[in-house]
Amino acid sequence: MKYLIVGIGNKGEEYAETRHNIGFKIADKIAEKLEAPFKSANFGLLAEGKYKGRKVFVLKPDTYVNLSGNAVRFWMQKENIPLENILIITDDLALPFGTLRLKMKGSHGGHNGLKNIETILNTNLYARLRFGIAAEFKEGEQINYVLGQWSVGEKEKLPERIEKFAEAALSFVFAGAQNTMTAFNGK
Repeated sequence: MKYLIVGIGNKGEEYAETRHNIGFKIADKIAEKLEAPFKSANFGLLAEGKYKGRKVFVLKPDTYVNLSGNAVRFWMQKENIPLENILIITDDLALPFGTLRLKMKGSHGGHNGLKNIETILNTNLYARLRFGIAAEFKEGEQINYVLGQWSVGEKEKLPERIEKFAEAALSFVFAGAQNTMTAFNGK
């Protein structure tokens, strides 16, 4: 059994601590738990590890958020990973800060990374683990907000939330989507 966990974010130091890069932060924590270092690979940084007998690939695409689909498709095909074993980790403006929501299908919700993945894979039937970043910005300020730094209060809570999301991602690998949704959604 092989799984591909993809943390969505933007490469480059200027984006490292932004809301839009929460997928990378969670991917880092998952790789740490798997004791699997990231190595330069096609379309990004890839960590390979095992979790309870299952092979897990953790990918941080270097394609920028809006073009994440090419990286997902490449690694799905290269490692022959079925769609049901793919987990995309992304930020979500529609959820309050730190809220965890795993869904097995759905719309891209205006998220350009999910939109690109949906276009490239030609389906919206893939698991996505959404990290709530809230929508606390004025009209016309969305780009600055998602590419902005976390508030002081958010920064304090991030380590615990990132840990929880890493646990949920590994639960997806071992316990399956339905059990993970029951155990983690809204937590």
